[in-house]
Amino acid sequence: MLRFEPVAFVDDEEARYGAVIVTSANALRGIAPDLKTGRLLGLPLFTVGEHTAEAARRAGFHKVISADGDAASLRDCVLAAAKTKELKKTDTLLYLAGADLARDLAAELGERGFTVVTQTTYRMVPVPSLPREACDAFAAHRIEAVLHYSRRSARAFLDAARAGGVEISALAIPQCCISAGVASVVRDAGAAQVMAAASPDENALFETLDRALRT
Repeated sequence: MLRFEPVAFVDDEEARYGAVIVTSANALRGIAPDLKTGRLLGLPLFTVGEHTAEAARRAGFHKVISADGDAASLRDCVLAAAKTKELKKTDTLLYLAGADLARDLAAELGERGFTVVTQTTYRMVPVPSLPREACDAFAAHRIEAVLHYSRRSARAFLDAARAGGVEISALAIPQCCISAGVASVVRDAGAAQVMAAASPDENALFETLDRALRT
């Protein structure tokens, strides 16, 4: 329900970073051509979860540390690395981020003494409508469940379903959400069968989908 758009990456070649932090694989996707120079690839990269960690390894990063959680877990992972001297607290961190952030990770790290430079590398633009085929499938009850990865994409889905005249049908089936926060969006919209993943990652979301389809 959100369309990916890269944002031009302007790298300050005089800047010296101690590590890179990333909360979405899309942040790396947005600067893929710029990574070919290799300047950033030698730095430690801290990611929010294993999905993003795998994307970082494919992009060429050699030292990838996954927080296996959410943005708060990533913040704590960086703090732990500084505590064990794996990361110097005086080093500047490069935060590759999207245009719309669920939380201000840079500010949270800044409050704990880190210097963080945020570079926006992509934006996710809401898709205004569902494909006609999807609307027809909702109306004919051929879709068994909906997956929601973020609050923004959930809102975009609700708007598109409403615009397509299938909101009631779309909300009548299980809504599988990656977190309780995302679940609140569809629950407030009137969905009755709302399930939140046990942890904010894709594997847990798929487990939630499996449970939904077996009930």
